[in-house]
Parts: sequence; C-alpha cells; structure tokens
Amino acid sequence: QVQVVESGGGLVQPGGSLRLFCTASGSIFSIYTMGWYRQAPGKQRELVASISGGDTNYIDSVKGRFTISRDNAKNTVYLQMNSLKPEDTAVYYCNADVQVRERPTYRSVFWGEGTQVTVSS
Repeated sequence: QVQVVESGGGLVQPGGSLRLFCTASGSIFSIYTMGWYRQAPGKQRELVASISGGDTNYIDSVKGRFTISRDNAKNTVYLQMNSLKPEDTAVYYCNADVQVRERPTYRSVFWGEGTQVTVSS
C-alpha cells in the first residue's frame, strides 16, 4: 500500500537546528496535503506545520523558526527547525493525504512511526 517514513530526529542543544525528512512510497497516484505533527509526553498530538500545493500552515509557537517544504517528485516533505527550544521536545510524526493507486482508487491519510526530537543542554 503506502508507507510513510520519517528521519532526521536527534538530540540538539537549545538554539540549535535540525532538519526532518519524510518520504511517502508505494501505490501513490497523488498526494494532497503533507503535515508534521508532534506529541510530547503527557500531551495531545498537535499539528506543527502542513503544506498543500503552495500553501503552508504553522502553529503560532513555531512561526519564524520552522519551515516546511516539499519535493513533489520525491514525495518528500521537510521540516527545517531552527532556534530550537526545550519545549520543542517531542516525537515528530509525518502524515500524507494520498490518492491511492489501486482499483478502485481511494483517498486516505497515512502516518509514519515518528522520530524523536530532544532539545536539551
């Protein structure tokens, strides 16, 4: 079917940067929206940023620090995270809203398993 895989997480000091990668593969006809979510311990999963066509959307807490971008030819979305803060620590998940290349075709959202981002000195 469709697989979504994230990478690029790790441990970084406050003020540092990380770049997350997410690639969707498999029976894909087209991808509508791709998004990055995060979930910190004891908190609900929240949308961090999304991209659909040329439109991007960010939660207020990351505006000016994070940038989402996309390579449609590679079915890949990136999240450049700068000026990281301890409160950015979370598991970051990617999802893709996909038109699946099967007969009959259908549309569904697929999730990756997440990548850990830890911001600590």
